[in-house]
Formats: sequence, structure tokens, C-alpha cells
Amino acid sequence: MARNLEAADHHPAIAGRDAALRQRFERDVLPRLDQLYGGALRMTQNRADCEDLLQETMINAFVGFHSFRDGTNLLAWLYRIMTNTYISGYRKRRVRPTEYATDEITDWQLADEAAHSSTGLRSAEVEALEAMPDARIVAALQTLPDEFRMVVYYVDVEGFAYREVAEIMGTPLGTVMSRLHRGRRQLRSQLAEVARDRGYAGAGTALVA
Repeated sequence: MARNLEAADHHPAIAGRDAALRQRFERDVLPRLDQLYGGALRMTQNRADCEDLLQETMINAFVGFHSFRDGTNLLAWLYRIMTNTYISGYRKRRVRPTEYATDEITDWQLADEAAHSSTGLRSAEVEALEAMPDARIVAALQTLPDEFRMVVYYVDVEGFAYREVAEIMGTPLGTVMSRLHRGRRQLRSQLAEVARDRGYAGAGTALVA
């Protein structure tokens, strides 16, 4: 990763930029690289593309860092840049994933859940996910389509609130809720056995809205 950051440092968009801005970027952004690396790896699902995506994200983040407002969520801002970079570049070769309707999620569910952070809504599947070794998490998440996987990752692994995820992914809140609902439902078959082994009763049957 250090090699990629050194390469990014010589990029024309970065070289020669304001020293104070560079220092603030290094102070505030670089400590979050490990978290960003985990998200990039789950997007690309291989380490070579992951490091390329992370390097391009750092370039784009530095170029736009003057527009970042102090006091707002820096990590969410960085994830939004990385998600946009991934969509505009690394997914060009793929067929656009199917957009799913959100009419299965009722208005009262959206109003109730949007008022909470992700940590306020628990399920047997989510608790099992948190208790699983990382290799099992990766294997389970990799079975999901891109949109489902990243929503589950942002909410259940990174702990972002639903509105933050909607901002990161540039999608309506209802779409985030629908993808989270469907992603968690698809994960059940992957997590049910592990959840039962760990004593989370009902993990295979509980409905996560």
C-alpha cells in the first residue's frame, strides 16, 4: 500500500499542491486507509484491483480535499469518493446490476428505521456476522451482488447510518433500505449454520426489514 501511495504522490494532480493542505490530508485521511482498504477489497474482490482503486481514490480525495467541510463525516466523504471511483471506472466492464423496486418496504418502516443508526437495530444475522472470523465474513459477503454487498458492508460492518449510506452510494434512502433487506436475506443461508453454532437462536428464520 505504501508503494501505491508513493506513486500517487507523484501524480500531476497532487505534486506541488499547497503544503498545509497536504499536511492536513496526511493527518486526517491517511489514518483511515486501513478502513478504506477493507471497503475497496470488498468492492473489487482482489488485492491488485483493490490497491489500484485505493490509489485512485486517494488522488481524487486529495484533489477535492479543499471542498471537504470540517465537522462533517470524513470517512463517509472518503467512501463516497471511493464508491464513485469504483462505479465510474472498475465497473465499466460489467453489466449494470439490476435495480430493484422498493415497494416491498412500507413507508412506516422507512420512517422508523431512518430515525435510528444501524447500531440501534439488531438481528441474529448481524450479531453472527460481527462474531464471525473475517475470512467467513468475506466469503459470505462475496456471494452477494455488488449493491447488496456494499450496503451490508457499510451498515453492518462499518456501522454507518442509513442516510449516510444513501449519501455515500448516491441512492435514495428507500433503495438503501431495500438493498439492505435483500442483502441480509440472502446472507441468511450463509450465516444460519454459524449463527446456530454460536447460540443465536432463530437466525435462520428471523425477518430483517
